[in-house]
Amino acid sequence: MFEVLSDRRYARLFSAQVVALLGTGLLTVALALAAYEIAGASASVVLGVALTIKMIAYVGFSPIASALISGLDRKKVLIAANLVRAAAALFLPFVDAVWQIYVLVFVLQAASATFTPAFQATIPEILPDEEDYTKALSLSRLAYDLENIISPIAAGLMLTVISYNWLFAGTALGFLASTGLVMITAFPQIDATRGRSFLDRLTRGSRIFAATPRLRGLFFLNFAAASVGAVVIVNTVVIVRLLYSGSESDVAVALAAFGFGSMFSALSLPRLLHRVSDRRVMIFGALLGALIFVSIGGFVAFQQMLSWPVLLLAWLLTGLCYSAILTPSGRLLRRSAHAEDRPALFAAQFALSHACWLVTYPLSGLLFEAVGMGITMLALGGLAGFATFTGLALWPGGAPEMIEHSHEDLPADHPHLREAGVRTGPHSHRHNFVIDDEHRVWPTQG
Repeated sequence: MFEVLSDRRYARLFSAQVVALLGTGLLTVALALAAYEIAGASASVVLGVALTIKMIAYVGFSPIASALISGLDRKKVLIAANLVRAAAALFLPFVDAVWQIYVLVFVLQAASATFTPAFQATIPEILPDEEDYTKALSLSRLAYDLENIISPIAAGLMLTVISYNWLFAGTALGFLASTGLVMITAFPQIDATRGRSFLDRLTRGSRIFAATPRLRGLFFLNFAAASVGAVVIVNTVVIVRLLYSGSESDVAVALAAFGFGSMFSALSLPRLLHRVSDRRVMIFGALLGALIFVSIGGFVAFQQMLSWPVLLLAWLLTGLCYSAILTPSGRLLRRSAHAEDRPALFAAQFALSHACWLVTYPLSGLLFEAVGMGITMLALGGLAGFATFTGLALWPGGAPEMIEHSHEDLPADHPHLREAGVRTGPHSHRHNFVIDDEHRVWPTQG
């Protein structure tokens, strides 16, 4: 898997992603400490609002940013977004009011909502071979999981010799180092989008999403992943400390079990996806995750608590399922749009997937407080199962990439009919089908 790093351009961009993620991890710790210093006992409320602002920025601003930067030099966009993130991080040590935290968090996350989809859409252009791109997706998932483990450890070690305010400087340095790596990377020449209205650019990604069967299925699989993932992320600390009377170290162990499961899945997927379809892997991961949660939820609600080793095993398997759903999603996006439309499509995926989290984060927390661990896992597992079966219905199996379709509205000598795919009739042909200006609906829709 790591041989893909022999491509110097990808190696630099992957390094840029890693250092930015480490900076973001330091920011999470520093922001929690800053909130406590300013708000005291209300720090959890401040952090909850800050996380909500983060999700709103991701969901609401990502498509707008994609439309605004369409046609701009992507390298310059990535550099500018990173510099905005670094500047916001540098201002955070000087805040003395809660509203200032909210404003800077929104600015920083809006810049991330600009950077991340544009960055993700660039990787398929640098690694056009699907096998190489699959390895890149697994490495990216691995980087996210390692960040969740390494960043808190690094922050803890740094806090033994410096105050938490210096963690914000570490965040800014991470973004600046990421900027430097982007600057020295040679970007591929990407055709500019044709002249389109702002409204067209704004809605293009979501229209491609809505019209493509596999992407409609992907949305519901994203919801399944968010359903099980939210329980782990939101409630692990309460489950371990309150229900198991565990220590802070035990919380870290439980979260690490989830992370290690996700990493094992990411490392295994390149070989697996060489033999098994994306759909089968993602559906299996979603169904298994839902089954684990429904089974455990029912057991805890009506029988007794799990033993500590069984909980760790459950979190490990949940992490494995979570990564099996999310890691291949980039492959679906890559093959569902032309290069010029990929930034809009990745932005739509970024917004829609985080919209799922915007629902499941508060739902998981409120349910846990109201009805406890068992019913919460049963309910979220049931939601994950419902989302999985919906995705299964919307994304039919065995669909060919080369689809025969007709263009009755085009003359027989139209360039698109002459030049694209294999001609099968006066107004019909067959080629790899994606939604674009010439193909606005999927053939099976009539």
